[in-house]
Amino acid sequence: MAAHLFGRCCRRLLPLRSPAGPAPLPAPAPRSEGPRELIRGPAATERELRELIRGAGSPQELLRLGPALGGNLAALAIGRLARISSRQRLDTATIRGDPRFQQLLRAVDAQISQVWNTALVQLLRSLHALGLAADGQQVRSVEQEVLWRLRRLPLRQLAHLAEHLAGQGGDSPLLPEVLRKLELRWTELDGARSVVTLMAKVGHLSPALMERLEDKALELAEQFDAEELCRVALALALQQRRSVPLLRAVSYHLLQKPAQLPLPVLTDLLFAFSKLSFQQPQVLHRLAQELQPHLGSLSPAQVSRCARSFASLRWLSRPLAEAIAQYCLENTQDLSLTQLCGILVSFARLDFQPSSSQEFFSMVRERLQGREQELDVHLLTDVVWSLCVLQQPRATHLRQVLAPDFHSRLQGDSSPRAQSSRLKLLHINATARLETPGYQGPFLPPEALGGHGDRDRDRDKATPLQRGLREALPGALGGHDLVRYDVSTVYGWDIDAEVLLDSEHRALPPRDFSAPHLPHSEGTKPLPPGARRVAVPCPCPQGGRALSLSPGGPCPVPVPRVAVPSALSLSLSPGWLCPVPVPRVAMPCPCPCPQGGRAALGAAAVQLSGPGAAGPGLHGPQAPASGRIPAGRGAPLRVPGAEAGAAARGLPQGQGGQGPGQ
Repeated sequence: MAAHLFGRCCRRLLPLRSPAGPAPLPAPAPRSEGPRELIRGPAATERELRELIRGAGSPQELLRLGPALGGNLAALAIGRLARISSRQRLDTATIRGDPRFQQLLRAVDAQISQVWNTALVQLLRSLHALGLAADGQQVRSVEQEVLWRLRRLPLRQLAHLAEHLAGQGGDSPLLPEVLRKLELRWTELDGARSVVTLMAKVGHLSPALMERLEDKALELAEQFDAEELCRVALALALQQRRSVPLLRAVSYHLLQKPAQLPLPVLTDLLFAFSKLSFQQPQVLHRLAQELQPHLGSLSPAQVSRCARSFASLRWLSRPLAEAIAQYCLENTQDLSLTQLCGILVSFARLDFQPSSSQEFFSMVRERLQGREQELDVHLLTDVVWSLCVLQQPRATHLRQVLAPDFHSRLQGDSSPRAQSSRLKLLHINATARLETPGYQGPFLPPEALGGHGDRDRDRDKATPLQRGLREALPGALGGHDLVRYDVSTVYGWDIDAEVLLDSEHRALPPRDFSAPHLPHSEGTKPLPPGARRVAVPCPCPQGGRALSLSPGGPCPVPVPRVAVPSALSLSLSPGWLCPVPVPRVAMPCPCPCPQGGRAALGAAAVQLSGPGAAGPGLHGPQAPASGRIPAGRGAPLRVPGAEAGAAARGLPQGQGGQGPGQ
């Protein structure tokens, strides 16, 4: 820098000290009808050369300047060359082979120490853009000079450099040093754009830097606009970083934006929240409300992705779901079979029945007819499982997935997808046996009905509720032999504990009696008259809760108590939450509701057999029009007294679910 300024001063002062008097001004260059004439020789000042470089519109104009350029100006010319070739989509091989370009590279290499910092960083990016080899002498020389100057580079240039090197694949030896400098100087970040860009482009390369960027984003969240908040959420989603404080801040500031969110922001936010399983009711309500008017302008792939995202979050907006169903009916030919199946599976996960269900499911069956072989084994299993959940199965669909050759295609595959498909086949098999009158088979073979659950689970990994259940049941019943633990049923559902009670609620040893719900029954005795089985299902992985279904009140067995939402959607038929064929009933609240809208109930007692098991197919009222859908299908199971308690405390009625940001 000092040498550069000294040279400029000398050029200005020497003419003033000439004995012949002041030097005459150079004559103006004549105008030309063609391209602007390039100034050469000593009359061309550095400022004029800069203007010529900045205004050049073709590579030839820049290459003709080569002999007159020093190191810094040559670096600027190479940067301009890269921009012109990128904008005009020129062949960079021709530029690299030009001798005048090689002269520019030699000028830079000879005076690399005189190149300014901004031009040096731009030069490195330009060399990569022009296709020079990363291990070539020119690129290595520039990288080495950048490495020596890292401490003097402003933080903004460090951020641009890190973004560029990360985009090159992250294999540059310079990148680790740049990331280390950013980790040490992260407190200097003061621009929202820089923070968001680093999170999106560089954060995945350094977890330590990403943690600091999250702290900085939390500090600057108020300054972010809607697009920047969306980019933060996307960066977290793509890196699988569920930073709840930052996601809550993003949600809060999104709600403060008064203007309507752009359509790309709506879809990207929905994807990010579903990817992170982060549910914020107010944000999801706004996304669904603002997305609905744009539904007609979305492509079938976008509509399918939106439906899957809401299903992943278990958030049902009935107006939006109705609009999606109507979109499917109006754009049947535009929807691919895979996209239609994705929407069908999403409706099943949300337990949503369109108002035009007859037309919708007729269209689905028509599209599926004769094309089932086009679907892979997992997707076909999901489709038939969804039809069972939505109570629309046909015997032809059941035969396809329950046939021996279909089931054998899943054997030997230990992937999570295959395990999920085998479990869904158990649900479909239970539906075929218990909820499909007139279906004669085939069914799954007996050897395929067990082994889907791990009976020998490690007790150290048990939840506090499971440990409390194991401690409470033997003492309440009078012995360990009166309880059966870790039961894998043929219906595809594992239960933590099973108790057999006689007509007077006295415990019986369950291993002495026949158990049709097990793959291999240990006992052979029939149940005594009036006896019933009580099962405590495993905690639902989707966050659902089970209720006591013993006739006349809560579960007669004193087990640990759990909090249950006042309006809980719970399926008691094969296919979703609990595959045991028992009726859906409304239970009285066993105790006061101290939380105002939440009932404290005994841990899930599901009746497996006995006088109270009236059979499947009983349905209650419809689910709430919008809101979180707890895991399970079927009508909401309302607890009397809970709604009144909620209304008294000013809480919303008929909408269960977790609080914000759970």
